[in-house]
Parts: sequence; C-alpha cells; structure tokens
Amino acid sequence: MNAVFPQRRSQAWTLANCLTYGRLVAVPVLVALLFWPEEHKARFAALAVFIAAGITDYLDGYVARTYAQSSALGRMLDPIADKLLVAACLLMLVADHTVAGASVWAAIVILCREVLVSGLREYLAELKVGVPVSKVAKYKTTVQLMSLGFLVAGPAGETVLPGTITIGLVLLWIAAALTLYTGWDYMRAGIRHVIDEP
Repeated sequence: MNAVFPQRRSQAWTLANCLTYGRLVAVPVLVALLFWPEEHKARFAALAVFIAAGITDYLDGYVARTYAQSSALGRMLDPIADKLLVAACLLMLVADHTVAGASVWAAIVILCREVLVSGLREYLAELKVGVPVSKVAKYKTTVQLMSLGFLVAGPAGETVLPGTITIGLVLLWIAAALTLYTGWDYMRAGIRHVIDEP
C-alpha cells in the first residue's frame, strides 16, 4: 500500500508572493494609463493603481512576517518590484512634463541611487554581507511614494486639490535629499567591505 503524503504548497504561490506579483503587473498598467497625461479619468485610474501597488508593498512584508511566508523568491522580487514602480513612474512623469525643469535633477538623483544600491547589494551578496534598511531609508521611501502619488494625480489632482503638482515636486526634492543621504550611507558601508576584502 502506497503511503499518501500531503502535497506541500509551492513557495512561489504564497499570499505574500502573489501580492508582489500584483505590484509587478501594476507597472505596465500604470505606464499605459500615464500615456494619456491630459485625460483626467486615466490619471485618476493611474493614481488608484499606484495606491494599490503601494498598499501591496506594505502588505506583502506584513503577510510574510506574520504568516511565516518569507522566501528567497520574495526577497528577490520585492525590491525589484519597488524599483520598477518608482523608475517607471519617474520616467513617465518626466516624459509628460509633470516633472520638468530643475526638478528633473531630483528624479535623476533618485534613479541613480536605486541603480547604485542595487549594484552594491548584488556585490555584497556575493560576499555574504547583508545591507540592512535604515530608518532614514524607510522615511525616504514613504516621502518618495507620497511625492509620486501627488505627481501621478497631476493635472487631474489640481481639479480637486489646487497645488497638487507643487506639493508633489516639493516632496520629490525632499525624497532626493534623503536619497543622497541614504545612498552615501550604503556606499560607505559597501566601500568598507570592498577595502577589507583580502
């Protein structure tokens, strides 16, 4: 008689990972909606998608910790989904001139920092060195997401809350300043390990 063993559920389809997949799917949807910068309905729809993606960013980590659903796949995809969301939003907002003039530099600083930290994490992972997320980095992420929310609303948001774009741009510069600080912090920690490597 053959023993019957319960099937183990694939780690790829845990709730935490599914939330991360949802955030990845949100990126092309958001880009498509931002192709119509003057269409207010599309802007509000883009804002709804962005907010939903931001909520999943919090929920997937909470679910993974609370229900012991942490996995290597989730740890890999989570930062990738975050960076794709931020990069796609910034590129589309610069393309439609919601972010224009000197504020483009704030967007460039944020994008460069994301590339820098990603490369640094990849290198340090080879050395089996973890890079913990600091409190300032968490504040940066919060301000950055708030900024992008206002800017994604853009002209449509101005019809509801005058000054929406201005608020978004001010928050974008604050996020860029925090980005420089946290980027240097990560870089300093990385350089120490590189120098100490035999």
